[in-house]
Amino acid sequence: MIRPPARPAPAGAVYFSLLGPLTAVRDGRPLPLGPRKQRLVLATLLARPNTPVPVDVLTDAVWPDDPPRTARKNLQVYVSAARALLGSTGDDGRDRVVHGCGGYRLTIDEGELDTLRFRSLARAGRAAGERGDLRTAARLLREALDLWEGPPLNDLRDSTGVAEEAERLEARCLTVYEDWAETEIELGRAAVAVDGLRDLVERHPLRERLRVAWMNSLHQSGRQAEALAVYDDYRQLLARELGLEPSPAMASLYRAMLGRGRTARPSAAGREAAHGTALPAAPRDFTGRREELRELLALLGSPDERVVVVSGPAGSGKSALALRAAHLLGDGFPDGRFHVRVRREDGSARTPAEVLGELGRLCGVRVRAVPAVPAGSAVAAESAVPADAAVPAGPEGGREGGPEGGPAAAVSQEAAEAWQRWLALHRALIVLDDVPDEAFVRGLLPRSGPSSVVLTARGQLAGLAPVHRIALGALADGEALELLGKLIGPGRLRTDPAAALRIVRACGALPLAVGVGGMRLAVLRHLPLAEYADRLGDPSAALDELVAGDISVRLRMASGWQDLSADDRRALGRLAGPAQEGGFTLDGAMEALGCGERAAIRTVESLIDAGAVTSPAGEVTAHAALYEVPRLLCLYAREREAG
Repeated sequence: MIRPPARPAPAGAVYFSLLGPLTAVRDGRPLPLGPRKQRLVLATLLARPNTPVPVDVLTDAVWPDDPPRTARKNLQVYVSAARALLGSTGDDGRDRVVHGCGGYRLTIDEGELDTLRFRSLARAGRAAGERGDLRTAARLLREALDLWEGPPLNDLRDSTGVAEEAERLEARCLTVYEDWAETEIELGRAAVAVDGLRDLVERHPLRERLRVAWMNSLHQSGRQAEALAVYDDYRQLLARELGLEPSPAMASLYRAMLGRGRTARPSAAGREAAHGTALPAAPRDFTGRREELRELLALLGSPDERVVVVSGPAGSGKSALALRAAHLLGDGFPDGRFHVRVRREDGSARTPAEVLGELGRLCGVRVRAVPAVPAGSAVAAESAVPADAAVPAGPEGGREGGPEGGPAAAVSQEAAEAWQRWLALHRALIVLDDVPDEAFVRGLLPRSGPSSVVLTARGQLAGLAPVHRIALGALADGEALELLGKLIGPGRLRTDPAAALRIVRACGALPLAVGVGGMRLAVLRHLPLAEYADRLGDPSAALDELVAGDISVRLRMASGWQDLSADDRRALGRLAGPAQEGGFTLDGAMEALGCGERAAIRTVESLIDAGAVTSPAGEVTAHAALYEVPRLLCLYAREREAG
């Protein structure tokens, strides 16, 4: 049965359904969708609505092994058939299917496609839940689930490309079902969810969040023995199939159920503790970054975004933004929110095995590592870590990596697979803070499943794809002044607003430097703002003035400097002079570097990739662009060049 759209489409419009077999109706009558290859093209376009779909993706969906020479011409025929089915133009007069440099883009409204309506209802339901309106949340989430007819695109899953899209849609449906079930349990209506959860657990036996919801619904319905049996069955299944144990959150819930009979539904605070959260305290003085925070929250709230890179120069507030978002997301990640620093206190990078070991302890994943020993070497057998040896992590007990600490611990294939299995079965948020390069994190990023990862890095991590990137620069003057006022008091700020503005600009409007300057002024209550602004305005003294207790801006600049290659350090030292005068052009770079145009472009772009140089946000030619280096990094580079 094909349900009509929740928001009626105009008379004569076609309504498509992907949440089940691919179907289409017009005015209540089913429409023929043509031969199988034509349906595969239509399904792939509909699975990515209002988004360009590359021709290669369409080709792989129809001919996964050996596309014919006429594949592109055949695709044009199938796309023309889709145009005829949809109508050549929409209500606004625009073409429904257009071809551009990114591929074919199908334009379709929410009332014409069940997956768009599903997404809209799910978002509205989650928003209602975040407001505390649980009854509305449950109703909207249930409306979304009523559009789910069964395994999405179940008639076309023999195509690998379509099967991947179908699995993504099914994962989204399962997540919404879990949201709905947890909401009903919190409302005290657990009984309505029991049977549906049992059926879904039978189809997805390794999905832990479903199991937890089923346990809770049985427990709240007074069926404690059955609830405990759900845990025991899952524990045995994990051990037998994957060699894993249930997460600490699920084990904690099980122990709690053992210790009490039927009780009232768990509180929000209780759920937070059970799910497991390992985040540093939220930044108390977080200021500005409103657009970036809004974008990051939206990305992490989308089921289609798994990895977000937050990049920017040292001191730009990357970690503060990531942590602020992680704290605000709350129950958006019911299996936990975890923060792991990728560097030690001295700025050196930990090994991937150390980081994975810490993630394993936080999330309840048993991971192992082997030392990086050349294959076939005489010591390989002797130096291998025993199969049951857990990898210590962190400064407290981690292996030292690199030339000073002996062979770096490499992540074993077994450990990597155990971590990927955990990510595939859980909806967690992982913040990996201060990542040195792409190679470090590739094995830690989710290949599938609903978990998300936020990476903070000074460089762009350009070798990672597909990821979404948010680049941070300096704060706006108003935001920087707001931060300074929080630290020294708004009254003192008003005594000399012009000097305050000079202070934040001398700090490059970087949150770290403004914060350190504010902390210093908060202690030196006698120091006039104008005098401190004069000190910071002196290039030879500015970094000496930006020290508060054990926090030093110079040390942070030094850490970023060490991340650069030797060639990039030399180039940045030479560019620091012209950059200090308000930025530099490509001609200025050629003169400072003493090289030709091509070499200068490569050097400048290498520094952009490393996060040491910023470029215009819009598209301009290399000769028209004005490049900048953060003021304090400029000062540090000039110190190193002079030394």
